[in-house]
Amino acid sequence: MFDEFMGLPAHPLLVHAAVVFGPLLVASVVAYSLVPPLRRYVGWVTVLLSVAAPFSLWFAVESGEELKARQIANGAQGELVAQFNEHQNFGDAAWRWAMVLGVLGIATVLVTTSAAKKPATPSSRAIGWGLAVLTLIAAGFTGYYVFKTGDSGARMVWS
Repeated sequence: MFDEFMGLPAHPLLVHAAVVFGPLLVASVVAYSLVPPLRRYVGWVTVLLSVAAPFSLWFAVESGEELKARQIANGAQGELVAQFNEHQNFGDAAWRWAMVLGVLGIATVLVTTSAAKKPATPSSRAIGWGLAVLTLIAAGFTGYYVFKTGDSGARMVWS
């Protein structure tokens, strides 16, 4: 299913969505968490990207596994397989962190939206800040692994 699209390898095509949606999710979650006046403008974007980005990264991982299997079947070995494995490990981590960030992004929007409708209490502020810290940590890891995945893939292709 993830091997080809209209006769072309699917991985290079699907990677474009991951490369766009992953960093956009990071940016929208960071903006939503750190700049409260922007929340009404980026709330829905954050929720949509919290769903789209993890799926796009997962599709890229699945298609990459198919491409790796095809290359190994065609005789790839040694250093190239090691590069494939490193790239795959970065991609797996990026997808997992994007899933965590997606869940935290949706939770952040839900908590801040419902908190805006009620008077703030010390416990609600603590929950909001705790969620923001967790979200920013997940955003950092997601951004890092998306970058490392793209960098290792580009180095593999261009060297």
